[in-house]
Amino acid sequence: MKHCDNFLVSEKKFLNTSFFKLKLKSKKALPEINPGQFVEIQVNSDSKVLLRRPISINDVDYTTNEVSLIIQTVGQGTKELAKISEGEELSLIYPLGNGFETKGENPLLIGGGVGIAPLLYLAKQFCAKGIKPDVLLGFRSKEQMIALDEFEKYSNLYISTQDGSIGEKGLVTENKIFLASHDVIYTCGPTPMMKAIAEHALKNNTECFASLENKMACGIGACLCCVQNTTQGHKCTCTEGPVFNVKDIIW
Repeated sequence: MKHCDNFLVSEKKFLNTSFFKLKLKSKKALPEINPGQFVEIQVNSDSKVLLRRPISINDVDYTTNEVSLIIQTVGQGTKELAKISEGEELSLIYPLGNGFETKGENPLLIGGGVGIAPLLYLAKQFCAKGIKPDVLLGFRSKEQMIALDEFEKYSNLYISTQDGSIGEKGLVTENKIFLASHDVIYTCGPTPMMKAIAEHALKNNTECFASLENKMACGIGACLCCVQNTTQGHKCTCTEGPVFNVKDIIW
């Protein structure tokens, strides 16, 4: 069931020059939210930002009725959101989309860029089942790294950086943990990265789920901006995804 509510900005924190984190508090009890689901957030601005912005849910705290979002400033909408102050309110439509299932006994979670955001909540869900997952995060350099301390609480953490400034040098697909044996892979990030991971998983007969980052203007399947070609035909990423089994995706 979808909800449209105002949330109080209870915390705002810049993580580096490109990313910031918002913690948003609801006045009412939160509904069930699954890892990989997202919100459509209204931009409080007098500018020409008319559409809501889709943002993955980074974490959920049912004891305080708060959701956390990690946002990358890439366009006018997210730049306006970066100006929000603690104590202000934001309108959210949530929870949207179909998220990840916690399948597997030896899972590997792989994120790149802002795609690491939904994987924290997924890692926490695995920990709640008594499974500490392997998590592999990829960045261009150590200056781009975010939320590592949180991931270290809930996972066996591995890092790849393209410049080798921390962790293993190279792409995530070159990391030693990526080449190790896992019974299921979960990934979110740039399309070329997820496509390479999907090809590896299919080749090795490993179940793999990808959270696509298609543009989702409405979040309810009305605008058709986010349509994804699949083996079952065209599907709206915002309503039938964003999480798909990679064997069903036609890249």
